[in-house]
Amino acid sequence: MEVNKRASIKSIPYDEFKDNDTLEKIAQELNEGGANVVVGSLDAAINWGRSNSLWSLTFGTSCCGIEFMAVGCARYDFSRFGFEVTRNSPRQADLIMCAGTITNKMAPVFKRLYDEMAEPKYVVAVGGCAISGGPFKKSYNVVRGISELVPVDVYIPGCPPRPEAILYGMMQLQRKVKVEKFFGGANHKMTQDEKELSMSKGGLRGLSNENLSDSEKLGHKEPIIVTEVPKDFDPQKGLTD
Repeated sequence: MEVNKRASIKSIPYDEFKDNDTLEKIAQELNEGGANVVVGSLDAAINWGRSNSLWSLTFGTSCCGIEFMAVGCARYDFSRFGFEVTRNSPRQADLIMCAGTITNKMAPVFKRLYDEMAEPKYVVAVGGCAISGGPFKKSYNVVRGISELVPVDVYIPGCPPRPEAILYGMMQLQRKVKVEKFFGGANHKMTQDEKELSMSKGGLRGLSNENLSDSEKLGHKEPIIVTEVPKDFDPQKGLTD
């Protein structure tokens, strides 16, 4: 068996890693020599993978759940965006797509499912009921928005929203994930003091480590509100830009 000599690359001084021009020049020289080299940050590579493999917890409590089912069927097929895996276990899910009304009786269950999810985790509020209680917001038994229970990342208004709006909202979550800082940010772990503080709250007042982490480490954490679907949005092709 012929054993080829392993290629060697000259060592690069640490200071040159901080110089983008030097790195681009090295990558260009390697590309011209036939080597496929892409320069980027590890955070960007990890977030690219995470944003295109978001596993949603199946949580449709009323009519908006039918729209979520429609998004997963052949006509819209959200598997093209990496959302095709839906889980029934919170320990295997990345986000909760809350599609429907949350009552006071359901609230503790919803909060428990959120707490059982591993970090980093996200919440998408689908429809008027999940956002503000919808047409039932004056009822004594309906929670006036899931933001009273958990932090929400994307709001998709409508009663119910069309599948195109749900797809567009999921794409906004993808963009949000891509700009996060993963190391020391999105994968933030509770310290002992933070864990004791969270456990002391108890019940619905328990804190997620997302509430305790530094917002600057996480990047853009303000919730995204889908006001309208762009006119050039084609569910068969995605955004034109």
